[in-house]
Amino acid sequence: MAVTRTKYNFYVKKKFHQSWLHNHINDPYVKLAQREGYRARAVYKLKEIDTQDHLIQPGQVIVDLGAAPGSWSQYARNKLVANPYHASSGINGTIIAMDILPIEPISNVQVIQGDFRNDIALAQLEKAINGRKIDLVISDIAPNLSGIAVADAARIEHVCDLALKFAQDYLVPNGALLVKCFHGSKYSQIVERFKHQFKTVVPRKPKASRDKSSEIFILGRVLKYPRA
Repeated sequence: MAVTRTKYNFYVKKKFHQSWLHNHINDPYVKLAQREGYRARAVYKLKEIDTQDHLIQPGQVIVDLGAAPGSWSQYARNKLVANPYHASSGINGTIIAMDILPIEPISNVQVIQGDFRNDIALAQLEKAINGRKIDLVISDIAPNLSGIAVADAARIEHVCDLALKFAQDYLVPNGALLVKCFHGSKYSQIVERFKHQFKTVVPRKPKASRDKSSEIFILGRVLKYPRA
């Protein structure tokens, strides 16, 4: 009996889901995140980059764009804990997590649910930073990808442009911006935009990124044209 296209598609999707689930459950970074109390394996991408580039320092104002579920903010919080032997001691710095999705509370992290392009969310951010500039912007945002190369490249470019504009508006002159990008037809143009805005621009591909993933992180440091 012939298999209809609908049934075939169902079988393919089911097989793919089962394969992904198996790989996810057995992923060493997933297991490590569970043991260490982090909400997502993505935390180890930030940890590796931070270890290499020393991004997170005491006293900083840090904004995590697209922070849900919150593992990057958790890591930043842990780096800024004033006294690691006393969890209630607070942190030496300020961490603000922003996302349109809800984020479960994280101790010592200010959570803003809203779009960072939206005036209401930005008003909450400006209240939280209280006249200060931001030292570090981190973003693990990934747009919804369609599988259509041209459309996906445009979406990735748009997200990176939004992060760049945010950084230009809010970073201190010697601040840094770390964003997730993907190799593709727009990658070189995105890097050129970073180079126009920052004095130092480097790509980072942490080991925690899955081998099959085309994701790569771009780190820009020290604004060329800081705003007053």
